[in-house]
Amino acid sequence: MGRMVTEGAGGRVIAGRYRLHERLGRGGMGIVWRATDQLLAREVAVKALPLDETLSATEARRRRERTLREARAVAQLRHPHVIVVHDVVEDDERAYMVMELVDGGSLADRVLARGPVDAVEAARIGVALLDALDTAHASGILHRDVKPSNVLVADDGRVVLTDFGVAQVAGATTLTESGSFVGSPEYTAPERMSGAGTGPESDLWSLGVLLCAVLSGASPFHRDSLGGVLHAVVTEEIRPPAQAGPLLPVVRGLLERDPRRRLDAASAQRMLRAFLSTGRTPATPEEATAARPLRARRSVKRSVLLAVLLVVAAAGAGVSAAALFADGGDDGGGTPTSSVPATPTSTPTTTPTTTPTTADPGPPAASGSGSGSGNGNGT
Repeated sequence: MGRMVTEGAGGRVIAGRYRLHERLGRGGMGIVWRATDQLLAREVAVKALPLDETLSATEARRRRERTLREARAVAQLRHPHVIVVHDVVEDDERAYMVMELVDGGSLADRVLARGPVDAVEAARIGVALLDALDTAHASGILHRDVKPSNVLVADDGRVVLTDFGVAQVAGATTLTESGSFVGSPEYTAPERMSGAGTGPESDLWSLGVLLCAVLSGASPFHRDSLGGVLHAVVTEEIRPPAQAGPLLPVVRGLLERDPRRRLDAASAQRMLRAFLSTGRTPATPEEATAARPLRARRSVKRSVLLAVLLVVAAAGAGVSAAALFADGGDDGGGTPTSSVPATPTSTPTTTPTTTPTTADPGPPAASGSGSGSGNGNGT
């Protein structure tokens, strides 16, 4: 395609239609300008996708084609929390994305200027992003670079996921698969770090890191070197910040290193909405399942405790503990359970004169019921 960037009053014109004004931002995925769509007379944002001058002409053409294909796929997404892509154009052998102009700054800029957000705001942001990611994943699109600088917060509070520049579209060879790592290491899932592949779960990990960052002001995996970051993400103990406390079940669920056990989007949304409604975050499904046998164990413990109390009460009435536990032996936890139903039936019929047949006679047997049987087998 020939050169179509023209000069004019107010700045360059891209593709004969979009007049560029001031630069809004710049990053690894390109430069963004505020611009005017002269055909429709509306304000837009125009992003120039990166151009690698080290590539051969053939490689550059292939990458440009892939870039345009992926950008067009992202343009098909329609969701209030996903940036609207109006147009994708090629001009002077460079690809441009024309997007809606969101009045407001990035989430990263907001945290930098105002400080970390509270748990309620973090939950609100999390719900919006989960909804946006769910729409993208349903269309076969992985974002792969979810982080605060890629989230816009409009002046009216609307949360917008943007910068799908390193997105991967199912069935397409991605523009970023050239042997180099893409994305932001502090926000990248461990399975991607280790080369085990990527899926929707990887975006959810990144969201978990984002929640920690906006609540505390920094990623929990921030280190002074890239090697340190990689080590922290893949092997170090994960320590969510104290500020994540109100949302800890969600954060821990999203920051599960095994993607098969990671909290899914639907469960994370349900838990965050519950927090917004009640002020309390329910346990993850996995935590709830793990808690059931724990509650059962506590129930058994209470039964054992009740057995001990009954033994003590029986001993006070003159009944030897040795008689109560004579049939149980020393099987530990199982013995008190079987002794509980036997206690009420033996109490009214057994007399102190029958106990010497199974235990030593006299006071030593009675004193043993209070210390040996009650504390040893009761716990």
